[in-house]
Amino acid sequence: MRFTDGFWLMRPGVEAHYARQAYALAVADDALVVTAPTKVIETRGDTLNLPVLTVTVAPHAPGVVRVRIEHHTGGGEALRFETAPASGGSVAVEDDGTGVVTSGDLVARVSPGAPWRLEFASGGRVLTSSGHRSQAWIRLAPDAAVDAPPVGLPLGGAYVHEQLDLGVGTQVFGLGERFGPLVKNGQTVEIWNADGGTSSEQAYKNVPFYLTDAGYGVLVDEPGHVSFEVGSEAVQRVQFSVEGESLQYFVIAGDSPAQILERYTALTGRPPEVPAWSWGTWLSTSFTTDYDEATVTSFLDGMRDRDLPLSVFHFDCSWMRELQWTDFVWDERVFPDPEGMLRRLHDRGLRVSAWINPYIAQQSPLFQEAAAAGHLLRRPDGSVWQWDLWQAGMGVVDFTSEAATTWFQEHVRRLLRQGVDAIKTDFGERIPLDVVFADGSDPKRMHNLYAERYNAAVHAVLDEERPGEAVVFARSATAGGQRHPVHWGGDSTSTFASMAETLRGGLSLSLSGFGYWSHDIGGFEGTPDAAVFKRWVAFGLLSSHSRFHGSDSYRVPWLFDDGDEAAPDSAVSVTRRFATLKNRLAPYLIAAGREAAATGMPVMRPMVLAFPEDPTARPLDRQYLLGPDLLVAPVFSAEGDVELYLPAGTWTHLLTGERVQGPTWRRERHGFDSLPLYVREGAVLPIGARDDRPDTDHLDGLTLVAFPGADGVREVRVGDAVFAVETSDDEVHATGPEGRWSLRLGGAQQAADGGAAHLRRTAEPVPGPVLPD
Repeated sequence: MRFTDGFWLMRPGVEAHYARQAYALAVADDALVVTAPTKVIETRGDTLNLPVLTVTVAPHAPGVVRVRIEHHTGGGEALRFETAPASGGSVAVEDDGTGVVTSGDLVARVSPGAPWRLEFASGGRVLTSSGHRSQAWIRLAPDAAVDAPPVGLPLGGAYVHEQLDLGVGTQVFGLGERFGPLVKNGQTVEIWNADGGTSSEQAYKNVPFYLTDAGYGVLVDEPGHVSFEVGSEAVQRVQFSVEGESLQYFVIAGDSPAQILERYTALTGRPPEVPAWSWGTWLSTSFTTDYDEATVTSFLDGMRDRDLPLSVFHFDCSWMRELQWTDFVWDERVFPDPEGMLRRLHDRGLRVSAWINPYIAQQSPLFQEAAAAGHLLRRPDGSVWQWDLWQAGMGVVDFTSEAATTWFQEHVRRLLRQGVDAIKTDFGERIPLDVVFADGSDPKRMHNLYAERYNAAVHAVLDEERPGEAVVFARSATAGGQRHPVHWGGDSTSTFASMAETLRGGLSLSLSGFGYWSHDIGGFEGTPDAAVFKRWVAFGLLSSHSRFHGSDSYRVPWLFDDGDEAAPDSAVSVTRRFATLKNRLAPYLIAAGREAAATGMPVMRPMVLAFPEDPTARPLDRQYLLGPDLLVAPVFSAEGDVELYLPAGTWTHLLTGERVQGPTWRRERHGFDSLPLYVREGAVLPIGARDDRPDTDHLDGLTLVAFPGADGVREVRVGDAVFAVETSDDEVHATGPEGRWSLRLGGAQQAADGGAAHLRRTAEPVPGPVLPD
C-alpha cells in the first residue's frame, strides 16, 4: 500500500507520524525498549499532543532479532504465527546511550537521539537499517487517496509501517507462491490468500517472508493482510505495512540464502519427510469429467498395458454426490462398493488419494448437523454464514473451535479407515470477514491462517492413522504451512506461458520455506495440445511431486497421441521415459527430502539458493536444481528451443553423457523425449535398480554414479545405509555396506561391485547415457 505522493508529499487524506528520534532507551524483560516520539523533543511543550511509538528489539534465536513497533498498546496481544520460543542473546545500553541487541552473529543497534536509526549488522557489515521516515503510524481519512486493499478487504483507519533499506544491487525473493518474476524488486505484493489462478497477481500461498542475496531475510509476524512495496514506492527500501496499532517482524541473518532459510524454518517449522510412494506418479480422474469404477479401471489398465509406472490414483470432487460437497460419502450410483474398490486398488500396488474441502453444502446431511453443533462460521447476528459461490448454500467449518476441528477430523478418519491413503485439501482461501470465529479471533487476521488450521487438522489425522506416511495435497497456505506437505500450484491454463508462470510460483514458494511442491501436469484449465502436454510431462516428472490432473478433460497420456504410441516422441513414450527415470532417482530424491526435513533446504532449489556466489545465476527462473546436483531446464516451446545457464564447473548431461564446461550460456534444441538435465561435478547419484515404483529396497541393485571433480569425500545416504565416496579429477573410491551395489563413473563405461570399489578413468569418457541399464 502506498501512502506518499513522491518523495516529499503525502497522498490526500494521509497523515503520517514517523519515528523521529530514540528519546529513551531501557532494558526490560530481556529486550531493548525504545521510546520513539514522532517529533524531535526539544522542550517540555514538545511532549504534548504527540503520538509516540514504542519500539521493542529483542534477541530471539542465533542470528534472529525480533522488532515490535507499537502506537497504542491497550489492544492486547495480537494473533501471530506459531514460532519457536526465544533462546537467549544479550541486551545492553552502552555508555554513549546506544542500545545494542546481540543474537548470535546478528547485532541490532539503536542510535540515541535524532535522527531515528535502527541498524542490523553481521560480521562487522551493516545488512539493512530503519532510518529517517522509515517507521510510521499512519492515520487515514475515509476518502484517503491510497491504493485499494485486496478485493473484499475494507480500507482501515490506521496502519503501521516499517521500511528497511535495500543496498545497491540487493535482490529480494520469496513472499510465497508468486507467479510473476522471481526477483520481487519493483513489485507491490499483497499478502492475502485468494483463489485467483496462476495467471494473476493473487496467490493461494501468501507468506510474509522475504529473503535477500545480501545476507538477511525478514519475516513480518502478522498473519493478516500485509502490504509490501519492494523497492517500488520508496525505491531504496522494502516497505511493509499492516492495519492497526502495531507491527512485529523478525530480521534473520545468514552467510548464504541457504543459512537464512535454515534459520527461518527453525523459527516457523520444517517439513517432515514424506513416504517413498509419494515420489511416484499420481494420476487423477480430473475435476468435472464423468467417471466411475469402470472408468478408473480403464485408466489403470491403460497405464499397466503401456508399462507406465503409477503409484497413486486420485479421486477428485465427484467421488461424492453433486451439490453435497463435502459430505465424505461415496456416490453410491457410481461407487456402490467403495471399500471393495479401494481394496482392489491396493491389490494393484496403488495408494489412493481423495479430494475434500472445508466447505459443507446446504444439501449435505452434514450441514444441519454442523450448524446445530456450532461447527460453522457464523455472522455477528448468530446466523450461519452462507453463500452460493462454489456449492449452493455452503457453510465454512470453523477450525478455531476444538469441537468443530475434532468433528471434521472424525469424518476424515472414517475415510482413511475405508482405505484412502492421502487427502487433497483443496480451497481454504475465500474465508469471509463478516463472521465471528469461535475463539474470538479477528477475521482479518484469521483469513490467511485459516489455511494453516485446516491443513494442520487433516495432516494430524493422517499422521495418527498413517504414522510416518502422512501426505496432504494442499492448495492454500501461509507461513508455517510447510509443516504439512505436499502443496501444489493451483489452477493453471494449458499453455507454455502458464507452464512458465507455474514454475516461477514453485521456485518462489521454495524460497519461502516450503520443501516440496507439485503442479498439474498439462495444465488445469482447458486441454493442452500434444506439444504442451509432452513438455509439461518432462517438467512435471522432474519436480518434487508429480500429478496428472485437469479440469474438464482427462490427462491419460494416450489421449494425446495421434500416431504411433511406440514412437520415441509420443506422449506415451515420453511419459514412460520420465516416469521410469524419476523412479530410478528415488534414492536421490528421498535423500533430498530428508535434507528438507533436517535443514529446510527445498527439494527444488532456485539458482540463487544453489549458487549464491554467482550473480548471473541468482535471478534465473526458468531452471532449477532438483536436489543438490541435478540442473533441470524445462522446455517452454513446441520446437524444443531452450536457453540455459551452467555455472562454473564441469557438467554432464544425464541422458546423453555430453560434458560441458561452465560458466556458460547455452542454446539447445531438444526432442520431446529430452530436455537439459545436467549433473554437476563432484556429484554422486544413488540410482535405484527398479523403474516401476519408488518405494522399493533401494540397496538391492543400487548403483552409485560418481562425477569426479575437485578432491573430496562425499557421504551418500540411502535409507539407513551410509556410503563414503572419495573423488578426484580422474578416480573414485567408495566404501559401504556389503550387498549388491556397484560404482560407476559418470559418462564412462566402467563399473565395480562393492562393499568397497575403486575406479580410475583411463581415457576420456565416451558420450552416452549416464544411467546404468
